[in-house]
Amino acid sequence: MLAGVLPTTLDRRGERRAGCVFAGVSLAGLAISSVWDALTAADATSSPSTVVLIAVAALWMPQVIWVFPRRSSNPALVVAYYLGFLALATALSTRGDGFGVFASVGYPLAFGLLTPRMSFFGVAATAILPMVARGGTDAPTWLTLLSVAAPLLYAGWVVGSESEKRRRSNSQLEEANAKLEAALEENAGLHAQLLSQARETGVLDERQRMAGEIHDTIAQGLAGIITQLQAAERSGTDLERRQRHLANVHALARENLTEARRSVRALRPERLADSRLPDAMAELGRTWTDTSGVPVKVEVTGDPRPLLPDLEVTLYRVAQEALTNAGKHAKPSRVAITLSYVDELVMLDVRDDGIGFTPAANGMPADCEGFGLSGMRQRVQRVAGTLAIESTPGEGTTINAQLPAITTANGEPS
Repeated sequence: MLAGVLPTTLDRRGERRAGCVFAGVSLAGLAISSVWDALTAADATSSPSTVVLIAVAALWMPQVIWVFPRRSSNPALVVAYYLGFLALATALSTRGDGFGVFASVGYPLAFGLLTPRMSFFGVAATAILPMVARGGTDAPTWLTLLSVAAPLLYAGWVVGSESEKRRRSNSQLEEANAKLEAALEENAGLHAQLLSQARETGVLDERQRMAGEIHDTIAQGLAGIITQLQAAERSGTDLERRQRHLANVHALARENLTEARRSVRALRPERLADSRLPDAMAELGRTWTDTSGVPVKVEVTGDPRPLLPDLEVTLYRVAQEALTNAGKHAKPSRVAITLSYVDELVMLDVRDDGIGFTPAANGMPADCEGFGLSGMRQRVQRVAGTLAIESTPGEGTTINAQLPAITTANGEPS
């Protein structure tokens, strides 16, 4: 564990442990130096000044336990402590060569306490000052300083500068990682929220689809069956007429049972599955004429072309709902259906000459629930279309739907 290598953030236990290790190493080095010097030069350790220096060093070095945790928050204190060590190591080195062991403790201390850049200055000072104080070389002092200090200082500056750059880069990287983690957590929350909203939207759309399909199949079929049964009851002794209405009941029941099953499986209406939209419209008009007795004229203008399934289903259901409304409420004598293919639009007009109504501000009758017009409008809007309703009391009603004429990819029905 060295400074340039030691992590800048240790927990409290790690700080105490590292400080104790440095204190133990320092005291061990001091003890070895004292014993060595006593064995090689007994008269030196008997000097009162040497004993005093050893005692001061023995008191000074354990302070690293208190200084080490403050190496980042109080660098001036760390530098002062290290200078105190250098002064003691230099003074003791003049008393005997054995104190070189104690002076060498300065290397791990420099790396452990000082900043990366300052640690190399500490190493250089630890190498030079005791040597110069002992006078352990015959070369001139200035030459010693030039040959030893200059390379150490240069190397210390370069390596320390690079270490500082790495430290800053690591700090920036940690900050960027923290921001990235926060962004990922936020994105995960937003993703979960979007998934939840998508599920809720999907459930709502499916409910609306099923509600529309039930209205367009089961509800309308039951209404048609009731109408035919009532007509059969009114036929009196006319057995042929009664039989015709009962046959219509059976046909309506079978047809609407099939449509209900197809609706549950989200399939296209049977007539659209077996034929193109203009043919399905013509068949719808013929069937409605047979069951209601009101003639329906179906006309197609423009160039018919296969549309996306959702568009064709929407147009078919709008025509089906408009005929149902006309039969239940308008009391018409005739109905006309016009399917027009115009450039990028396909338009459907269903007109009757019935009793009409007075439209409200939104174009709907005052009680639109019974007419199913709100569901019709939702269907059209779901495929980016528009629905317009025009009616005047005594002059009939016209329902107009306009949808984008988006064809299938291969130009064939899907």
